[in-house]
Amino acid sequence: AVGDARCTPTCSEIFDAFGPERMFWGTDISKMPCHWHHCVTMFTEYLPWLKGRDLELVMGEAICKWWGWDRKA
Repeated sequence: AVGDARCTPTCSEIFDAFGPERMFWGTDISKMPCHWHHCVTMFTEYLPWLKGRDLELVMGEAICKWWGWDRKA
């Protein structure tokens, strides 16, 4: 379910352990029992502690930096 409270502690623990530079959002949409939009909004709307620059990093900026991709290209 979107905003599933069972996921929040795990996400918070991962964030605390690795920080926004090494926590990357992703999904294997082919195996998800919900719509892709729900996978995104779990992070963008239901994790109140994940905001601003940290959210940008987790949702794509950090993995692009990790792989050396220029997002402006």
